[in-house]
Amino acid sequence: MTRVAIVGVAGRMGRTLVNAVEQDAEATLAGGIVEPGSTLAGADLGELAGVGKRSVVAVDSLQSIVDDFDVLIDFTAPQVTLANLAFCAEHGKRIVIGTTGMSDDELAQLDSYRNKVAMVFAPNMSVGVNLTLKLLETAAKALGDEGYDIEVIESHHRHKVDAPSGTAIKMGEVIAESLGRNLKEHGVFERVGQCGPRTDKEIGFATVRAGDIVGEHTVMFATEGERIEITHKASSRMTFAKGAVRAARWVADKESGRYDMQDVLGLE
Repeated sequence: MTRVAIVGVAGRMGRTLVNAVEQDAEATLAGGIVEPGSTLAGADLGELAGVGKRSVVAVDSLQSIVDDFDVLIDFTAPQVTLANLAFCAEHGKRIVIGTTGMSDDELAQLDSYRNKVAMVFAPNMSVGVNLTLKLLETAAKALGDEGYDIEVIESHHRHKVDAPSGTAIKMGEVIAESLGRNLKEHGVFERVGQCGPRTDKEIGFATVRAGDIVGEHTVMFATEGERIEITHKASSRMTFAKGAVRAARWVADKESGRYDMQDVLGLE
């Protein structure tokens, strides 16, 4: 049985993660972290998540539950995640990271721990999204150098703070790598005014922020006479939460290393 602790347990994703752990027969809820000084410290995690009393309460520091959990799940903010990653490395814990919006420097900091801790880091924990990434790899190899324009369109709820989404960026990276391109060079993230005609090798991105959209991603391969679209739509955060719990079970007995959901699902 994998003992799982959740950071940011008072948020929407944190509460969904509590539900996902409760539904998993091979994982058990070992703890939940709220912000230091939060009035929710001491609250029962089951009642907080709406699944009924579970006799595991929220705490405001990892140190207070250091002996209680095996794997930490973190879907918070970059600097919070990096601090928790350092804690896990120091105390021999595993960690699953779904945090997005990291800068290049923050990603470099994260990567510096690959030999110190076992981590699963992925911008999207959904099984369906990770299967979609494999489909995009195949499509890019078949179409990308044959006159097909490539555009990535993503939509999320109005509260999302980073753009494009981590999933959209990952899709662009997979496509670029499949085509031997550098996304930093060929990615186009803004078109305003007299921007000129589209170039042959660019990978375009468009972002929508509206309402309560959980997450929708479409990659378009378009040429004269036809258009191919590969789309993934999430209607519930539970799909991400279940993937994260699956990743927690998978990484629980792994040695140090940086893994992703492709490793967890055996798609590499």
